[in-house]
Amino acid sequence: MFQNRLSDTGEENDNVISFFAGDFLDNNGELDESNLKDTLPILPLRNTIVFPGSGLPISVGREKSLKLINSLNKEEKYIGLVCQRDSNIENPTADDLYKVGVIAEIIRVIQIDEDNTSVIVQARSRFEITKMTQTEPFFEANYKLLDFTKADKDDKEFLAVLDSIRDTMNEALHLMGNPPKELLKTINHDSFTNMLVSYASTNLPIDNKEKQELLEINDDKEQAYRLLMILNRETQILELKMNIQMKTREDLNQQQKEFFLQQQIRTIQEELGGNTQQIEIEEFKKKAKTKKWSKEVQTIFEKEVAKLERLHTQSPDYSVQYGYIETILDLPWNEYTKDNFNLKNAQKILDKDHFGMEIVKERIIEHLAVLKLKGDLKSPILCLYGPPGVGKTSLGKSIAEALNRKYVRVSLGGLHDESEIRGHRRTYIGAIPGRIIQNIQKSGSSNPVFVLDEIDKVGNSFRGDPSSALLEVLDPEQNSTFHDNYLSIDYDLSKVMFVATANNINNIPAPLLDRMELIDVGGYISNEKIEIAHRHLLPKQLENHGIPKKDFKISKPALLKIVEEYTRESGVRELDKKIAKIVRKIARKIASEEEYPKTLKPEHVKEYLGVAEYSKDKYQGNEYAGVVTGLAWTSVGGEILFVESSLSRGKGAKLTLTGNLGDVMKESAMLAMEYIHANADILDIDPDIFDHWNTHIHVPEGAMPKDGPSAGITMITSLASLYTQRKVRANLAMTGEITLRGKVLPVGGIREKILAAKRAGITDIIMCKENEKDITEIKPEYVKGLTFHYVEDIKDVLDIALLKTKVTNAKSFAIPKDKK
Repeated sequence: MFQNRLSDTGEENDNVISFFAGDFLDNNGELDESNLKDTLPILPLRNTIVFPGSGLPISVGREKSLKLINSLNKEEKYIGLVCQRDSNIENPTADDLYKVGVIAEIIRVIQIDEDNTSVIVQARSRFEITKMTQTEPFFEANYKLLDFTKADKDDKEFLAVLDSIRDTMNEALHLMGNPPKELLKTINHDSFTNMLVSYASTNLPIDNKEKQELLEINDDKEQAYRLLMILNRETQILELKMNIQMKTREDLNQQQKEFFLQQQIRTIQEELGGNTQQIEIEEFKKKAKTKKWSKEVQTIFEKEVAKLERLHTQSPDYSVQYGYIETILDLPWNEYTKDNFNLKNAQKILDKDHFGMEIVKERIIEHLAVLKLKGDLKSPILCLYGPPGVGKTSLGKSIAEALNRKYVRVSLGGLHDESEIRGHRRTYIGAIPGRIIQNIQKSGSSNPVFVLDEIDKVGNSFRGDPSSALLEVLDPEQNSTFHDNYLSIDYDLSKVMFVATANNINNIPAPLLDRMELIDVGGYISNEKIEIAHRHLLPKQLENHGIPKKDFKISKPALLKIVEEYTRESGVRELDKKIAKIVRKIARKIASEEEYPKTLKPEHVKEYLGVAEYSKDKYQGNEYAGVVTGLAWTSVGGEILFVESSLSRGKGAKLTLTGNLGDVMKESAMLAMEYIHANADILDIDPDIFDHWNTHIHVPEGAMPKDGPSAGITMITSLASLYTQRKVRANLAMTGEITLRGKVLPVGGIREKILAAKRAGITDIIMCKENEKDITEIKPEYVKGLTFHYVEDIKDVLDIALLKTKVTNAKSFAIPKDKK
């Protein structure tokens, strides 16, 4: 804080207090007015204001100043020291100088060279220039001495101010660093008290204007107060500066430490082969040159790499940025596998891997044919729906092999977070792309066969609706610019062949269903299951259990027995498990070197699988009135069911329904009952019977829930047979919905129902006329041996189903006349 201004040229000594305060000070020296003349040589100082009592060296270098010093003789020992108003003026005029200065006694002149002289002076008294008498070759002026009011030596207030000045100077000096002990000792000595104000004022690094104002104060106490105020202000500023410097120094020290450590790490890395970060970035750039992406993607990549280069490797954002760039580079931008347009080879592969499924295979071959002719086609969105275990999922692999494309599969069962499809935004911790982009990245191709398994089991929650996110994925008009939240770059999915699978399309939202081409993959008949087991399931299980194909076989009659008595399904998953169970037991016998049948026959099945688990659904005859066979669809395929009706005496025409029936099925029963009531005369039924007999309708296997409208005509036939006691046509089954006015409506699941009818030995089937189109799409071998009766009205149903003859032991509903 305290620095000497040592030259009239404005040069400063950067050392704190370049000489000790006690040097060159003559405390007893007074101004010898006898040696003063009327005029006084004036030495202009550029940036220094000297106070009486101070002693200091002054470097003289300007031409006028040198002439003044050289003109002095031994008798002339006083000069006037006056500061110039503007320190930037090289050759000041009289107007450029302040009027008040100090008369100084020259103690010693030291000649350094021709152009540089050092003068040691002792400031004695203040004076004021009254008139400038000479400006050349140096300044000379008339002057007057200024009076100065001295404070009383016993004035306690003044002494307290001086102590405060001394304390503030000590504080300032310590803030600046380690001051010389001699300097502190001198300042704190009692003998220095008289010189304290002058010394401090001379060396204060404040504006010359403010220092000049301090010099012009004529009262000792007032000057001391003013000095203390300035000292306090400057000390506070100095303290702030020092605090800032300390903080900056700490930051710099930490940065220097980190820099030093980084330099060491860099050196070690270079010894080991180079800077890892830089090597990785160079690898990214090298890999980017091989990409076939657009200019837009290239621009984004370069921007993200530049951001990575600016990040410190220890920064949390570094790994996030690194992972994002890796994702961009790993995606197969505009990279496609070449489709195999050999239609015969594709057909061969599809036939080899899957038995049946003619509609699906035909659709794939059609798609491949169009690709061959056109060369470019937006891939269709296929949805294979049907019961479990019929090969919907595994069909995707065969399609990929037939097209010579990559294969990826994602299971959507239980998915309830939209981010699983669209990805998470990079602002979240642990953000990753959605499953679509992840699997495209895994496949390494932009045109794979992509299987979306169990699309009907997608759920929703507070995290969003994944099925809505799939709308963009499965729309050929939108998926060319699919937007993943993590990637934040549009990606083209239009060349991807999506194959969705579902068990129940009723669970798929309508907008999503509208975007897909639905293909029904129905269940298999027994003969198909036998062929699938013989061609695919048994060879697979033999390979899985390490048994050569030639060492064990299962005869087709044995396979038929397993299908009919140990499984009840539309697909072949349970059949595969049963074959695996047999092969495990055979493997044990082979390993134990025991005897085993080389060919498994029907009589061996019980030994390996135990007692039969299911009894074959069989037609139960038509010896009872009110018992009719219906056809039902279940999640595991088609089944036959029996509707039984009975009458008991009672009043009020009470209708009882049992058999674990759903609401729709109960409504069908009530409709059937109302139709019988309304058309009693046509059926030759006495209307009075309804008032004296209660009706009970039961559907056996009461533990199994049953619902749907397709048993409508079965219930009407059952009630009509019951009330008329007429026989039902033998080996007859039926399915169809009814209306209150007697119309028969079409139903679904026809293929599965026909398979169930064939298994049960049914020969005649009644169904709605509109279902005839479903029969034409079924393979001829499926319907061989069946006769179909197509109807539009319930009267047609009853005409076909009811015989004129009555059942044995037919009931009589005659009512005594007195009861009527």
